[in-house]
Amino acid sequence: MSIRQPIVSVLGHVDHGKTSLLDYIRGTTVSAREAGFITQHIGATEVPLEHINEVCAKLMGAKKFSVPGLLFIDTPGHQSFVSLRARGGSLADIAVLVIDINEGLKPQTIESINILRRFKTPFVIAMNKIDLVDGWISSPKQPFILSEKKQNDEVRDRLNNRMYEIIGRLSMEGLSSDRYDRIEDFTKNIALIPVSAKTGEGIPDLLLVLIGLAQRFLEEELNTEEGPAKGTILEVKEEKGLGQTLDVIIYSGTLKRGDTVALGTKSGKPLITKVKAILKPKPLDEIRDPRDRFDSVKEISAAAGIKVNCQTLDGVVAGAPFRVISGGNMNEVIEEIQQEAKVTIPTQEAGIMIKADAIGSLEALAFEAEKASIPIHKYEVGDISRRDIIEVSSYTDPMHKILLAFNVALLPDAKDALPNYDGKVFMNNVVYGLIDDYQRYVTEESRKAEEAKRALTSFPGKFKILPNCVFRVSKPAIVGVRVLAGRIRNGQNVIDKDGKEIGKIKSLRTGEETLKEGMAGGELAVAIEGPTVGRQIMVEDVLYVDIYESDYKNLHDYNLNSDEKMVMDEIEQIKRRQDPFWGM
Repeated sequence: MSIRQPIVSVLGHVDHGKTSLLDYIRGTTVSAREAGFITQHIGATEVPLEHINEVCAKLMGAKKFSVPGLLFIDTPGHQSFVSLRARGGSLADIAVLVIDINEGLKPQTIESINILRRFKTPFVIAMNKIDLVDGWISSPKQPFILSEKKQNDEVRDRLNNRMYEIIGRLSMEGLSSDRYDRIEDFTKNIALIPVSAKTGEGIPDLLLVLIGLAQRFLEEELNTEEGPAKGTILEVKEEKGLGQTLDVIIYSGTLKRGDTVALGTKSGKPLITKVKAILKPKPLDEIRDPRDRFDSVKEISAAAGIKVNCQTLDGVVAGAPFRVISGGNMNEVIEEIQQEAKVTIPTQEAGIMIKADAIGSLEALAFEAEKASIPIHKYEVGDISRRDIIEVSSYTDPMHKILLAFNVALLPDAKDALPNYDGKVFMNNVVYGLIDDYQRYVTEESRKAEEAKRALTSFPGKFKILPNCVFRVSKPAIVGVRVLAGRIRNGQNVIDKDGKEIGKIKSLRTGEETLKEGMAGGELAVAIEGPTVGRQIMVEDVLYVDIYESDYKNLHDYNLNSDEKMVMDEIEQIKRRQDPFWGM
């Protein structure tokens, strides 16, 4: 049984150099042509063994490899990784996590690590941008272990310090790691390979580690299966002169021109169509943005990144399965696609709606939502429609009138509908960003709701009239006070320590500023309608906010602080001296 090339996925935080790294390996400038220099689409590049032997010649010695090369997948972000599935698991055999050695681990780095763990995908770490370490003397294209020898002790110390910071941070995530040339057991430690995507230093080390690990630990997974092709759809896109096409990774078997194929769709019901053309990028070229014309081939075997033209592609989605129907296996293939495309996300009677661009990313969003205790009522793959906005607006709980949308568009009819409905839509192309958006919104809305609720309720408050601060004796009496505990507000009735009604707070001021409320510790001027200073109230008197019995019973539902609870207990004692059953 022959060995196929391993599928290598490249992940990492935005701007840490994923595409630049691949650009150096293949000698392209894909990243420079991307919008904002940020990867927009999933790409695939075949790096043949001959090229690896040439690049790694100074490190290889007498080593020989039977693995035919490496098939790299470049994604717009860690979130795309989850949509690339094979046999229910990750499409990638091994991954490269790119970390800027000068910046260390970022939120997307942590999320990438969590996803790799979830899919049990082995990975190595490319510590990029060593050329930006202060004092580094670059030796373009050289293996890192040779470049490092040319650096002085100070520069080596700087590099090591930054590497040890990353090792320490990885340790906090429960991962043991070390520089690749210091590792004895690669099954117990994650290999760190210092590289520069700009100068090419460390690229030979990275390629050698990848192909060496694949040869040693993945040989069984890389045994090619004979028979009809199995693959995963990377993207569905329009190509000039071809119409709609599929970018596909074939990870098993052989695909031939004219084959009947079953493709996963939004509805879950497979689409049956015929392959009209198979287009293969040249070695070291990029399926997403090729320099040369594709080669039209009659057949292709795993593993390969190809472009496929079919008779029809209606409803086909990224991340869905691609299967060849052959020898009467149609029912088996349809069942397999339905099972693989099936999304099983737990839902609740009351919750929010989530949408995403692909099955895998929908599951990733649901997984993170569950971790954050966000209830999901409904989920779908696809862009946001007017129907979605209307449905979310109909949910009963204001905190559930929310749609979290990952990497999808707002359709024109939805844009028109949004201002007329109170459904809230959050759109983001980073999963953790959506979760953060939701949590910030809920926190802020809860705070506003609590304030509105409190505004309708008399809250416990206790204040003292200060000496030498009587500004007006009556109609209304205006006195300076210190709020001893709780809070006081306009419109609240005031009682004394014996429960006698004193009057009503008409206004609160500090200097020239009018206040809505005075908080514990604050000193302010209070206008009280009703009493006369020297008769009903005196300097040094301690007064209380009058609490209605109905409010008292409801106050137990609020998050009262210790001061407010203390004042409430004192008011309860005052009231029960007049009515022993008050508040019960």
